[in-house]
Amino acid sequence: MPGPRRVLIVDDHATFRLGLGALLETVPGVAVIGEADSGHAAVTAAGALRPDVVVMDLHLPDIDGLTATERITRAHPEVGVLVLTMDDAEQTVFAAVRAGAGGYLLKTAGQEEIVRAIHAVADGEIIFGTPVATKVRALFAAAPGPAGDLSGLTGREREVLIMIVRGEGNAAIASRLVVSPKTVRNHITHIFRKLDVADRGEAIRRGRAAGLR
Repeated sequence: MPGPRRVLIVDDHATFRLGLGALLETVPGVAVIGEADSGHAAVTAAGALRPDVVVMDLHLPDIDGLTATERITRAHPEVGVLVLTMDDAEQTVFAAVRAGAGGYLLKTAGQEEIVRAIHAVADGEIIFGTPVATKVRALFAAAPGPAGDLSGLTGREREVLIMIVRGEGNAAIASRLVVSPKTVRNHITHIFRKLDVADRGEAIRRGRAAGLR
């Protein structure tokens, strides 16, 4: 059986950070492996500890949570980020998604919702709390990217998309890139989000429209 989801908590308010940590420690299948109280500390801890999920507040000293999220997901694509914040502004939700967050919850979320989101993000899925889900759908529906534009993809994401276009499955992609299947799933999640597509078929059509073969 897989081990517990390894979680790094990032929040500059010690009371909230410690309280969330204590709450998660009571949940089977979740293990809190570290805490950070700033953006720089979050990036450093994520690199050193390699958690499955970083639970990230957005309002942090030094660098903000959006910048920290982007740095973490770019350097360690196997690490998922779940934003947990009080900010439900549309532009902030959109910025978090663009930065690589796999989930976005408000701090009013209950224990069950937070735990469910941790597991979803660890599995490479995208999940949003009920108050922001409608905003996310509206944002992506209102601003789809050009059919042939792949400029938002990283080099590795482009490699993965090429293999998807060629019909290769996740296991084959993981073998060729010498990475874990979970890392491949996270890459694919990021690709789908950046291209605003819902499934592999749409991703293949977008890739072919951009000239990938």
